[in-house]
Amino acid sequence: MVETGHFALVLSFALALVQTLVPLFGARTGNPRMMAVGGPVAVTGFALTAFSFAALATAYASSDFSVASVWENSHSLQPLIYKITGTWGNHEGSMLLWVLILTFFGALVAVFGGNLPATLRANVLAVQGAIGATFFLFILTTSNPFARLNPAPIEGRDLNPILQDLGLAVHPPLLYLGYVGFSICFSFSVAALIEGRIDASWARWVRPWTLVAWMFLTGGIAMGSYWAYYELGWGGFWFWDPVENASFMPWLAGTALLHSAIVMEKRSALKIWTLLLAILTFSLSLLGTFLVRSGVLTSVHAFATDPTRGVFILCILTLFIGGSLALFALRSSRLTAGGLFHPISREGALVLNNLFLTTATATVLVGTLYPLALEAVTGDKISVGAPFFDLTFGPLMLPLLAIVPFGPLLAWKRGDVFAAAQRLMAAFALALAAVLVTALFVDGASVFAALGVGLAVWLVCGALTDLAVKSGAGSVAPAIMLRRFAGLPRSVFGTALAHLGLGLTLLGIVGTLSFGAEKILSMRAGETIELSGHTLRFEGLYPAQGPNYSEDRGRFALLGADGSTISEITSAKRFYPVRQMTTTESGIKTIGFSQLYLSLGDEATDGSVVVRLWWKPLVTLIWGGGLVMMAGAAMSLMDRRLRVGAPSRRRKPTGAVPSAGLP
Repeated sequence: MVETGHFALVLSFALALVQTLVPLFGARTGNPRMMAVGGPVAVTGFALTAFSFAALATAYASSDFSVASVWENSHSLQPLIYKITGTWGNHEGSMLLWVLILTFFGALVAVFGGNLPATLRANVLAVQGAIGATFFLFILTTSNPFARLNPAPIEGRDLNPILQDLGLAVHPPLLYLGYVGFSICFSFSVAALIEGRIDASWARWVRPWTLVAWMFLTGGIAMGSYWAYYELGWGGFWFWDPVENASFMPWLAGTALLHSAIVMEKRSALKIWTLLLAILTFSLSLLGTFLVRSGVLTSVHAFATDPTRGVFILCILTLFIGGSLALFALRSSRLTAGGLFHPISREGALVLNNLFLTTATATVLVGTLYPLALEAVTGDKISVGAPFFDLTFGPLMLPLLAIVPFGPLLAWKRGDVFAAAQRLMAAFALALAAVLVTALFVDGASVFAALGVGLAVWLVCGALTDLAVKSGAGSVAPAIMLRRFAGLPRSVFGTALAHLGLGLTLLGIVGTLSFGAEKILSMRAGETIELSGHTLRFEGLYPAQGPNYSEDRGRFALLGADGSTISEITSAKRFYPVRQMTTTESGIKTIGFSQLYLSLGDEATDGSVVVRLWWKPLVTLIWGGGLVMMAGAAMSLMDRRLRVGAPSRRRKPTGAVPSAGLP
């Protein structure tokens, strides 16, 4: 099975070369048979890659320690779920997952792209094949997941304990679906540059693919944030870690691309800018791949260092980023810029949104790469952390979030900002009330808290206002308003949900950072602690044995006002003997949208245990908002106008006779 999976990977590489060269040559010569080769080859390449990935997963599930990757990242006592997720919990397996998703998206283009012009479809598949061929070559030459050990070890070295979590089953696949999903936008952009034109098919295809990639990347970042929050035991949801930034930058650029694609689709404007954003977004995804796998960073997210891998990925970056930007420089003058519009319009609001987002992306990029560049040039090591990003990224986000509710309420081509402001008066009043209530009754000393809560309420109410205005609230009868509401395009609901989710996430961030409380103390069994109106009693430490670890489990009783036990919270210190590593398993109790969060420290000689306890108000809204944003993207994808190859059908009225001269 292992050798067959390796052979399938080699065949996938060969087919990727065919997918690159034959359709591209056919498009250049106008040969329809050669152009048609790309579709079947892309589907077959995906099938072979899927078989190769299944072979590796089978080796992990069966604890085949003759495979070097399995030996380094698995153990026979691991639960089966962690054996399977361990398939992508290492460099080799995760790269195989990367190319699996890449070929999957290429197969989707092949299957559902029948309505595309033949030359555009051939060029898109050729570019997608070129990306796949380079990464297949990278895997086969530097990161072979099927390398054998002879003689085979009896037992494995176990998976990194902090990766033995269900979050690992969700976070990397979601993140890769977002990262690699932007490759389709990149392929369409390069294909358009090769042809030297952008047509209606190009515009119709780019936006749904952008939505898909953005949706999965949003979910991947949210899941990664939640995983770090509960698994690492430090109680934080974001650390501005360089590898966290590596996933955040494509998300920012992808958000700008998504809004730019809306303008291009609706008004045939910003075509060149959309092309450039598609190239830059996937380029940032490739940069993230380089940062994680080259060894230039030391992080919980980064894999083992290998200079050969780093140089190879750097060559890939140079080829695709440099090549696509050079092609853009050569061909952009041949492309039409698109339609014109008034600065005060929905297009203008989206352009302003793009300017803030791209500037914010550049800020994060500088903060991430500057320490690396400085160390490479001078040898000096510096750390760029939260203070830099708070002072640069934060001020860019404040005006951007403030103008978000205006965009959907402005008309296309020429809008009326005063009319939009009048429609938003109720939302503004509620936001102002939230600011005053926060300042007067919650936290009068923090301007950030008051403004943050007000801005979050402004975003949520602005999204609801958009739905209310387009449903005719206040101007028509309730029955008619409900019918209009039910008949709104799903993309309208999608936009409102995305903006509402953004407001919820902001409210969660502000609530956690501004209104939270923390205590650190040593406790003995029977002692109690009170934090923000919640009383906990430490019941003691109890040893427990897991499948491949031992642990000391601390039990805490959450007490009611009468001293009775309402609930129990458990935190533990786990020891993994194979890896000789200790991890902290946090104890979390969700109360409404807030959480009590505790983690155990070391046990002292007198029997006391260090306990760190947090009260985190509204913290679940951070990830709940991410889910709402994903739901908004999914809702927009359900809009019939965004279903490529499924144009809406016009029904003829019963008994109607076509007028003369009309088709």
